[in-house]
Amino acid sequence: MASVSIERVEKSFGATRVIHGIDVQIADGEFCVLVGPSGCGKSTLLRMIAGLEPITAGTIRIGERVVNELPPKDRDVAMVFQNYALYPHMKVRDNMGFALRLAGRPRAEIERRVAEAATVLGLQPYLDRFPKQLSGGQRQRVAMGRAIVRDPQVFLFDEPLSNLDAKLRVAMRSEIRALHQRLGTTAVYVTHDQIEAMTMADRIVVMRDGVVEQVGAPLQVYDRPANVFVAGFIGSPAMNLLAGIWRDGAVRLGELVLPVSGPVRAGPDRPVQLGVRPEHLAIAADGPLAVRVDVVEPTGADTLLICSLGERPLTALIRGRTSVAPGGALRLSPLPGALHVFDAADGASLSG
Repeated sequence: MASVSIERVEKSFGATRVIHGIDVQIADGEFCVLVGPSGCGKSTLLRMIAGLEPITAGTIRIGERVVNELPPKDRDVAMVFQNYALYPHMKVRDNMGFALRLAGRPRAEIERRVAEAATVLGLQPYLDRFPKQLSGGQRQRVAMGRAIVRDPQVFLFDEPLSNLDAKLRVAMRSEIRALHQRLGTTAVYVTHDQIEAMTMADRIVVMRDGVVEQVGAPLQVYDRPANVFVAGFIGSPAMNLLAGIWRDGAVRLGELVLPVSGPVRAGPDRPVQLGVRPEHLAIAADGPLAVRVDVVEPTGADTLLICSLGERPLTALIRGRTSVAPGGALRLSPLPGALHVFDAADGASLSG
């Protein structure tokens, strides 16, 4: 196992900069998730850690070694790709042991390591099958097994679940997390799915346009987003954001005044955005938010209400079921301490 240190790392493709001086420290044994929208640079950063993409500036360390100039085979990392990257003409056992065979390891050692990895991943019945005879989830296990047998210092995952159906993605999330807890190896995992990030990570790195917007534990990022982008990206459904004015300990949305508990770093009459998550709104007869219900989406355990607060859209996620119908009127109330305040100009959090 080893830590990964990313210091002032930049990447340019010709005149186009795609990574802008990123600094991230990943601890030994940590499961770190790089998350962000498509094109934010997360996969490029992962490929630079792997040595598949040269860096333009900065330093990458794996453990105590600077690996900027090292080829991928000398970095002691193993990568699991989105498309599995299995050899179709090789059986599962040969796919899993191929890297060890290239490294000239003894046949007995290869067989032992493959058997151990197959046991961990439940692949023993499939060792003599070809990839085309496996399901998508089984192929992804083989790809992980090929990484495990190498016993690397760092596992790198590049959106490994994006080709799987929704139910299998949920199951594989749990399997990968359990595998990490069992092995304890440092892992860097790339995804655009914030639910994957929230449920799997020890720490999340939220990226946008080649920069890091926030680093923190999943619940820390959820509870205290650093800016409007993080607030809108982390959490599903996305946080509601309403333009208003800060004055006398409250955000004023026209005639509506919503007091905010806790400190807010803003002077009087400052333009702000008020944030409240859909799951932090509750139906209340005396609630301050009088809304019209436009769409009702029951999911069984919850009900999603797409509403209008005057001319402003507002989404509420109600626990359980409600008899409200589209076109009906409701009053909603934010839960205590659920309101966030952001600067209207640069989107930075003003709360806390």
